[in-house]
Amino acid sequence: MKNLIVALVLFLSGISTAQQGVIDPVTWESNITKISDTEYDVILTGSIDEEWHVFSQFTSEDGSLPSVLSFEQSEGNYELLGTAKESETVKAYNDIFEVEETYFLKKVEFTQRIKVLNQDLKQLTINLEYQVCKEVCINKEEQFVINLDGSKATLDNVVLDEKSKTLSNSLLLDLKHKERLLSDSEELTSDGNLWKIFVLGFLGGLVALLTPCVFPMIPLTVSFFTKQSGNKAKGIRNAILYGAFIVIIYVALSIPFHFLDSVDPEILNTISTNIWLNVIFFVIFIFFAFSFFGYYELTLPNSWSNKMDSASSTGGLIGIFFMAVTLALVSFSCTGPILGSLLAGSLTSDGGAFQLTAGMTGFGVALALPFALFALFPNLLKSLPKSGGWLTTVKVLLGFVELALAFKFLSNADLVAHWGLLKREVFIGIWMLIFLLMALYFFGVIRFPHDGKKKFSFPKVSFAVLVVAFVIYLGTGLTKNSHLKLLAGFPPPTFYSLYEQESDCPLGLDCFKDFDEGIAFAKANNKPILLDFTGWACVNCRKMEENVWSDPKVYQILKDEYVLISLYIDDRKELPKEAQFRMKLNENHLKDIETIGDKWSTFQYLNFQTASQPFYVTMTSDLEILNEAKQYSGVDEYYEWLAKSLETKGN
Repeated sequence: MKNLIVALVLFLSGISTAQQGVIDPVTWESNITKISDTEYDVILTGSIDEEWHVFSQFTSEDGSLPSVLSFEQSEGNYELLGTAKESETVKAYNDIFEVEETYFLKKVEFTQRIKVLNQDLKQLTINLEYQVCKEVCINKEEQFVINLDGSKATLDNVVLDEKSKTLSNSLLLDLKHKERLLSDSEELTSDGNLWKIFVLGFLGGLVALLTPCVFPMIPLTVSFFTKQSGNKAKGIRNAILYGAFIVIIYVALSIPFHFLDSVDPEILNTISTNIWLNVIFFVIFIFFAFSFFGYYELTLPNSWSNKMDSASSTGGLIGIFFMAVTLALVSFSCTGPILGSLLAGSLTSDGGAFQLTAGMTGFGVALALPFALFALFPNLLKSLPKSGGWLTTVKVLLGFVELALAFKFLSNADLVAHWGLLKREVFIGIWMLIFLLMALYFFGVIRFPHDGKKKFSFPKVSFAVLVVAFVIYLGTGLTKNSHLKLLAGFPPPTFYSLYEQESDCPLGLDCFKDFDEGIAFAKANNKPILLDFTGWACVNCRKMEENVWSDPKVYQILKDEYVLISLYIDDRKELPKEAQFRMKLNENHLKDIETIGDKWSTFQYLNFQTASQPFYVTMTSDLEILNEAKQYSGVDEYYEWLAKSLETKGN
């Protein structure tokens, strides 16, 4: 238990270290030893910083992540002889996972013997995925390129075939007046979105306070601090410390995503638009919803709560910290689904992991605020409503919201994969059914397992009437090309419809989904280009199309004056085999360009050094930049930006 306490305290104290950039605790080298004319030993050696450790390939599957070696392009070129051998490891019991783990200290070495089948083979490419831990755990990926003759190989001299070289070069543009992109750089790095995410996280925390898992603990915990601390001043101090620890705990949950963001700027966007991850979120949110409905209780292992509860009796700062950890664990059945929504909604490249940190901070502040506030003003406790059936009602309400959000994730997967399952009208119909059931619940027509006898009240009936009005509003979205401006971005786009559409572009505009085709058309017609980096699962992209592009003056200028090129960075449709290639992004990163989304996301990052959507660029067919890049904005601002770009072209 002592080790567990020390580890958790160090975890929080190590957050600042992690944020300062200490994300390479292992230094790697690669070597190859010739055993015979056809057999070689490939050796990967890592020097591990003090107090860090790397997990073995063979560590328990129920614990931390094992190391995984993968050898590229081995088929027909070489074969692996057995599994990779390892240097000396140590074993230790992990109290959290309750398993014995196997890992390396100070030095890690993997040795894989191979047999060469193709005598023309000159190089090997090996990928290593591993987890390295101290106070924090970092998931890392390394790529090694090894020459069979033993000479030094780096990605600087990786031999790409001619097709890869040609197609790689085709993604790089010779942009003219590129400095114009930066003239509004303050806008592009604005913290406005972070504040919005913070507010949303804060609202989520307020909702969590009104659940049966958290609300009854407020007066109990505040009373404990004010009565058990010896004097009022100490009680207030301890309650404020308790609140501060709650915030720290939730902020700490976002820290690992900063390491992911630093490894690959596109990785968070890749995660958020991954087809199967969105399907998993769909299943999880359905699971959360039925937990809120009372069919089962969603809890973390009792052993975790028991250990934290025991630790909280230590006293002093450590005891208060573990009281906060205990709150986080025992309230998980109510906060988990809300945090899941926050996690899934924040993981985009627009703002990176900082969006998640902002949301988690807001959530933690909202949870912590009542404990500090009521400790300062204990008389306010008398004004708190008593716990009762209304808490159950709030929980059921959240269940319906989780159910609706679940279908948003399924819709993301459907759009990205082009399955055609949840066309716009089908999605809206499902939402109408969900919210109609919610209204029937508040009218007392349907009940759930933990409901008592239904009592009608004016607030419940009023809320049910509002929900029915919302269902009617949703119904207006079932007509052809209708816009639900209040929900812009949530339903699929209007062109993803059961109705026959004249165009598969937003608002029926003419558009190109290939850059070269769009350039050729713009050159032939002497028109400027609006380059639209968008995504099938991009909510803000849909908001721009349905709320800004739909404005008559914006729509007209787009239709008459511009050639629209819409590039979908999350499109998982595979490119033809002849169009797939490998690209060297930098000296440490080779990327396989296999899908349409791979191609356009890489194209965006290489030429505009960003991975966020929506992202708009105005340019000529001769690749002259006309104006600063634009992201999410209002109607008037966007129209003026388009008009100014036309003036620049005219000059």
